[in-house]
Amino acid sequence: MYALSTECTLLISGAVSDASIFCMACLLSATGTQLILFRVISGLATSLCLPSAMSLISEYFPAGMLRNLAFAFMGAIANTFAVLSSWWKIPRSQAGDVSWHMLVFGIDWVGAVAASAALGLLSYALSSVPLAPPYRDINKAHEASTIICFSLSGDLLIFFVLWQSFQERRNKPTLIWNSLWKNLAFTCICVNEFMIWGAFNAFEQVINLFFQNVQDLSRVETAIRFIPTPITGQLTALTTRFVLHRCRADAIINITTIISCVSPLIMALVNPTWVYWRCAYVAICLKSITADSLFTVSIILIAGVFPAETQGLAAGVFNTVSQIGTSFGLAIVALISNQVTDQQSQIEDKGSPEALIVGYRAAFWTLFGMNVASLVVILFELRKVGNIGKKKTQ
Repeated sequence: MYALSTECTLLISGAVSDASIFCMACLLSATGTQLILFRVISGLATSLCLPSAMSLISEYFPAGMLRNLAFAFMGAIANTFAVLSSWWKIPRSQAGDVSWHMLVFGIDWVGAVAASAALGLLSYALSSVPLAPPYRDINKAHEASTIICFSLSGDLLIFFVLWQSFQERRNKPTLIWNSLWKNLAFTCICVNEFMIWGAFNAFEQVINLFFQNVQDLSRVETAIRFIPTPITGQLTALTTRFVLHRCRADAIINITTIISCVSPLIMALVNPTWVYWRCAYVAICLKSITADSLFTVSIILIAGVFPAETQGLAAGVFNTVSQIGTSFGLAIVALISNQVTDQQSQIEDKGSPEALIVGYRAAFWTLFGMNVASLVVILFELRKVGNIGKKKTQ
């Protein structure tokens, strides 16, 4: 639900340019309905924060180490620190009058509705095939309602692309300039963000089910095993900030992607009887490295190749792609895991740990393939990026 609400509103937020309260509310939710509601609102808050934060940092920090550090903190430490520090650290600017004419006629509301509806229908259809028993059912992908959602989503996406081209030719407001995709570096970064974030979130979901359904751990025991993820994520983002102006950006992404390929490979070969520290701990520690380093490098790259007036839009597009990748990644591994469990497992009880591990292994191999595919794109398409994040000389 978080990814759904975020991806449906990021484009609008990028054109208009506190999740902390609603994240805390998720922890205090007493029912499933409350949890879903607060996750939706949290996604809306994130969609408002990301493009605006991108524009603020690009405007008030010149290219160099301070901007790199600001982007690293934006990706690593998130909302609470930012909200508290913004009370006295964000530079004051001259307040202007609200232009309702600009709000009504300066935003492509037709494109916004079409894109949001398309992404909402697509995410709903992709989420129709759950991973966990007893809800696991591959046949839900063939239901009429799911097929209708896919069809309507495809039609709306085609309409959205054509509408954006029509608006751009007339110099009218657009949510996405199709000319953005002519920048090869930006296009490749978005493709990699799609695959890396899809693989990252799907990995967390599958390994979570592995702990609970195969190793029969409680929810609390499972949650404790994910503690290394935010720690390695923050360390990765900060380390990237310190080396980015000295090393080639494509080399950083290549190295971190290779490291993250190890995580699904380990879990695809793991023995369920092994203790946590033997393999699963290493896999969890390594998995977030690529996602956080790619986020930092990508945001700095966007700030460097796009003018200030389009950086919020580019950031909105970039983060929308990552959220769509999350939905696709979860759906793909759910389909593959369920299909393999149902067809290849020789065990009659398809909900048993012995049957589920067969599908989970297939899911981990799929995630390994997604990481390798991302590495191929980086090797061939981002080799000319070179150093970014350096201080510009006058």
